Order: sequence, then structure tokens, then C-alpha cells
Amino acid sequence: MAQSIRHGRRSASQRPRPEPGTPNAEGPEAAALDHFEAILPWYHGRVLEALDTERAAELDDAGLAEAVESILRRLELAPDAPGVRGSRSQLAVRLVDEMRGLGPLGALLRDDDVSDILVNGLNSVYIERHGKLSQVDIRFRDADHLTHIARRMASNVGRHVDDLSPICDARLEDGSRVNIIVPPLAIDGAAISIRRFSESGFTVKELAQGGTMHPAMATLLEVAAMARLNIVVSGGTGAGKTTILNALSGHIDVEERVVTLEDAAELRLRQPHVVRLETRAPSSENVGEISMRDLMKNALRMRPDRIIVGEVRGPEAFEALQAMNTGHPGSMFTVHANNPRDALSRLEYLVMMGTGDVPLSAIRNQVVSALDMVVQVTRFRDGKRRIVSITDVVGMEAGVPILEELWTYNAASSMFECSGGRPSFAEVLEELGYGAMLHAAMAETRLNRR
Repeated sequence: MAQSIRHGRRSASQRPRPEPGTPNAEGPEAAALDHFEAILPWYHGRVLEALDTERAAELDDAGLAEAVESILRRLELAPDAPGVRGSRSQLAVRLVDEMRGLGPLGALLRDDDVSDILVNGLNSVYIERHGKLSQVDIRFRDADHLTHIARRMASNVGRHVDDLSPICDARLEDGSRVNIIVPPLAIDGAAISIRRFSESGFTVKELAQGGTMHPAMATLLEVAAMARLNIVVSGGTGAGKTTILNALSGHIDVEERVVTLEDAAELRLRQPHVVRLETRAPSSENVGEISMRDLMKNALRMRPDRIIVGEVRGPEAFEALQAMNTGHPGSMFTVHANNPRDALSRLEYLVMMGTGDVPLSAIRNQVVSALDMVVQVTRFRDGKRRIVSITDVVGMEAGVPILEELWTYNAASSMFECSGGRPSFAEVLEELGYGAMLHAAMAETRLNRR
């Protein structure tokens, strides 16, 4: 039922009224769907009255759409019923979206090619598809309709937004991550940001095939994950950090016990022995909050072989680094930073938040001794996400962290480059039997166009 979306923009005065979710749709189909929006309020309430709510709750979207279509056939016979022009089944799908609390966003959530949905108030909706942002002509009836959808999205997953709690972070039933902010904080109407994820995720090799990295870089990351190196994935918002982290996790041995910690569960680990933990926001009475640091402290008591943190952004960094230093090698997490050195500085700052008066030199030593590798990922203007650096955390010299870039991406030439050097962790990998893979990953020293 996914709706196709065509790219291209016209001025607001030139654009015809399009199909919801489709930029610049034209013709009879668009007119019919505009008609659906006009008659939707009349049919919506009457369908709800006629529907067996207990049975409806047990149906999936396709089954519910069939039930709604059957009701529509009867309702159309009423003397005052608005005539249905176009496909009755499409109107039924649109009504199901309204019932499920998705409204006109439902078509976008069924489109597997859409990775981000950004609602910036009543009259501004953007999507990201294949790395490109484009505006779509989604229309809400009014500000109350948009706010109702925002609140239904939250309530469907046990969260709430209102005047007293106007911000919500949650995970939708399909695994998408949603952030909602409503008036009075959102001045132009409710703002909804939805980040969608592949059901299975990508492997490291698949990312290499797509140009995210050179194939030899993929080999290096595979061996680093298998050999239980401690890895931090660094990058900006939307750079693809979680995608890289998920791909790395695919090389964890199936016999290892893995505990994942996230604000909104996004990771798709394939291993059988995984415990997934998720933070909890405070209630409307401002009680019941479970922070990432709370989860981290508890995870350390759960006998994990590895701990994977979706994103370290607070004092939980202290426990995360402690775990890496004290018996949980192979742990991984992401952090917001612009380059590998900034990533280490960011971690120092976050650890200071959780330790108080511990000297910076001691914190720096802890950060450097905990980490083996920093993977830096960047989203470029063309929409492509690429690993721009794989960096070896060598150690300390005169109180300064020593970093050695093993692989880099040259944006000017669109090429990846290998240093050809011997990583500080090479001996460990060779002892574990990964010497041949390491050699293959570091032997490619010429520039490689992708």
C-alpha cells in the first residue's frame, strides 16, 4: 500500500493539490484523494460507531481495511452520505490510518524507501529518501488534527504529550524512532520527527558495496569486532552511526551474551543471546524515570560478555569506559563528535559529568586505555554516508592521546586511502588467528576510488 513519491519542486502557487505524501502529484488520482480528505470527517465517526472495536483490535491493517470497506458500502446508501469518487479501498486505507493515529503520514510509513519523516508544523513536511531530503505535500485538516495525530502516536506506545509534558521520545510499533514536541514549545504546531530503520539492518560488506567504505575497510571492521576490540562510532546527527554499530554487531560470536542499552531501541542484533534494555521517561508526575546511567549500572550486574550502548551522551560514559577496562572487551557505543580527537574530548567531558572531582589526567588515561578504535562517519551533501576515518587509539604521550589513522576518505578526490601502517592492536589480532585478515585489510595502500 506504499505510495510512490516523485521528486521535483514547484512554487506553492504552481503546485496542484497532490496525493498525501507525494510531491507534485497530478491528475484524477490526486483529485480523488483530495476528495477523500474532504469527506473523511463524515465517514470517520460513522465507521467507528459501526465497527466492532474488540474485533478490530485483533486485526492487522489489511484485515481492518477490509472490514472498513464493508462498512463503507453500507454507509454510502445513507441519503446524506457524501459520494465516494475513486477507489473505495483507498478510502478504507486512509480511514484505517486515521484510526491507528497515523493520519496522512500512514502512506509514508508504509514506504520502505523513506528513511526519515519530518513534520515541521501544519504546512511543512519533509522526507528523506535515498539520502535526499524533499518536501512532500502532506495536508492536515487543521492544527488540532496534527496535534491529535502526535498524541495518538505517543499513546499507542504508552507515552503521552500534553501542555505539561510537551516533549516525547518513543519507539513506534514498527521499530521507528519518533520525537514529538507540541505547543506551546512548538510555535508553528506539533513537530514530529520519525527515523525509520531497516528490519534486518545492513552488513558491513553490504555497506562497502554501497560505497560507505572500501571493502578492505570492511575487512578491518569485521576482524576488529570478532577480536573483541573496544570500538566507538563517532559522527553527527543522521550520519549513520547506529547503522555502522548494527553492522559491527553482526560479527559478535553467537555464544556471547550481549546487553544493549538505548533510549529508543533501534539495534537489530541477530545473535540469540541478547538482552535489550531501554530507558524510560518520567511520568506526568515526574516520577519513574530510568536513565541510561541506571541501565548501565544494572547491565554490569547481568554478566554480559559485551555491552552495546546506542549513544553515550551523559555521565553513563563513566560506567561504559569502566566496563571496557574491567572485563567486557568488545563493547561498543556511539557518540556525537566531528572527528576522532573530538570524540575522545567529548568522552572526557561526559566522564567528568559522572565523576565530579577526578583529575582530567586520570580521566584521559581511562578513555585512552579503554578504547582501541574510533570509526568516524559523515553524511555528505549528496546524501551519501561514508566512513571518513578508522583511527587507532595508540596510547598516551606527554599527557596527550596518540591517534593513528588507518584508513581515511579524501572528499576532494572521492577516494579512500589506507596508511599501510601496523596498528597498535596488530599483535593481539595475530595471536587470535586474525593476522591474514588484518594483512588483507591494511595491504591496500593506494588511493581507491568509490
